[in-house]
Amino acid sequence: MSKPEKTQSRPRESQWNILKLLRWTTSYFKSHNIENPRADAEVLLANALNLKRIDLYLRYDQPLCNHELSLFKGFIKRRIDREPVAYIVGVKEFWSMELAVTRDVLIPRPETECLVEAALSYLPENSGRSPKRVLELGTGSGAVALALASERPAHLFFASDRSEKAIRIAKSNALRHHLDSAIHFFVGDWFLPLIPDTCSFDMILSNPPYVPSRVIGLLQPEIYQYEPIGALDGCKDGLFCIRQIIDHSDRYLNSGGFLLLEIGHDQKNEVRKIIDQCGNFEAVAFLKDYCGYDRVVHMKKRSIG
Repeated sequence: MSKPEKTQSRPRESQWNILKLLRWTTSYFKSHNIENPRADAEVLLANALNLKRIDLYLRYDQPLCNHELSLFKGFIKRRIDREPVAYIVGVKEFWSMELAVTRDVLIPRPETECLVEAALSYLPENSGRSPKRVLELGTGSGAVALALASERPAHLFFASDRSEKAIRIAKSNALRHHLDSAIHFFVGDWFLPLIPDTCSFDMILSNPPYVPSRVIGLLQPEIYQYEPIGALDGCKDGLFCIRQIIDHSDRYLNSGGFLLLEIGHDQKNEVRKIIDQCGNFEAVAFLKDYCGYDRVVHMKKRSIG
């Protein structure tokens, strides 16, 4: 194991078992200011042992072999270097689905489930004779599109990303959850691959980059050192991508169609101004996330006539 602080003591390698290792690692992570030391230790150790987290406490006195110790030691070093746990173990749970993630895609956040919940409220469970056409822009790992397709299989889903690597990961996640035939993935930068007034959708949604450029370096090192900057950087004011989507989406929405966006916690007023200046939407509303921040804006395309 990595050398602990002088105040810490550790058993000899022959004495390591699951419980002792969890206690030591939690203390070690705390001494390096890791935000969730116990949870991180559990996830990493469970992955190293190919167990579920609950199994760690069912087998708390199980000793580790040298190979398992070596693998876990590597995980600890990567976490101390502030690499996110999701990238270390290669998966992240979202909407009760385990998704593969790499440094080519943003790690799905719990607050983005609010975007899924809002979208589901506008998608009927049964399509009847007219399934809705839903487009996600900037799909990344595919988390949002997969969540929607799993809940509303009667509708038609499309998802794009400008990164070919991201699309490959999204496709692999769709295959993992048997949703590969439910979503059409394609590579493209926002609306560029689409033909205006020809490719039409009943809903467009996105979790676009919305962090101001100047703030990127002030975020946690887990974020700015490891996650794809292109999925975070919303340019000078953080609103460039949001503005692009709002200003152009009406040409790809059917009359009465919905646009839903995840936004920064302090961007409500500025986003409202962009929508008002655009003039193509009505019934604008903002939804709060689980922490009480304005996190999702949804709006309806004005009907013609």
